[in-house]
Amino acid sequence: MRTIGLLGGMSWESSAQYYRLINQETQRRLGGTHSAPSVMVSVDFAEIEALQHAGEWDALTDAMIDAALQAERGGAQLLVICTNTMHRMAEAVQDAVAIPLLHIADPVGRAIAAQGLTKVGLLGTAFTMEQPFLRERLQRNYGLEVITPDSQDRSDVHRIIYDELVRGVVTEPSRATYRAIMQRLADQGAQAIILGCTEIMLLVGQEDSAVPLFDTTTLHALAAVEAALAEGGA
Repeated sequence: MRTIGLLGGMSWESSAQYYRLINQETQRRLGGTHSAPSVMVSVDFAEIEALQHAGEWDALTDAMIDAALQAERGGAQLLVICTNTMHRMAEAVQDAVAIPLLHIADPVGRAIAAQGLTKVGLLGTAFTMEQPFLRERLQRNYGLEVITPDSQDRSDVHRIIYDELVRGVVTEPSRATYRAIMQRLADQGAQAIILGCTEIMLLVGQEDSAVPLFDTTTLHALAAVEAALAEGGA
């Protein structure tokens, strides 16, 4: 099994879920006491968050490249960025390393397309919902029409992520807010909803939605195990 490189800490709450999911799936597939060989480079999210909200994307790209190179030097043989938002610089990170990077949109797009769905809602940080890097990849590679909430709903989704979920705070009022937003997306024709921030799965699950949910954290983690076990490389 190849060693998985995890770029984590964005936030550590979701990175912990990646580690759990990857090792649970490895043990399920290999049995016994098997776990996944991995290297995690975990950054200080306070620094990352400040740069995000300041729009300092060049500095963030440099930080992600530094982390990726550190993971590669540590023995990683494939790379996973444990956050949706920082896939804004996925191409630059891939260009900087010699190991393959598993893009978070790809396992999600494949899973949705496999169910024959064509129109999906996207929840995430304001950066993920409003910038094109995730939406365009899903449209271009998987033929998906991707819709996002209106301005007020996007603001609420973003606020709850940064003020609560990245800090491990989960509340019923915020769950109710997300439920209402997901219902409005379904009312607009979304056949499914992408949980496009790796912390959202801490707040809502399938029982909270009238349409199927596709959790990027789980799909990305499972795809990392699949790639690490694949013959001939990731």
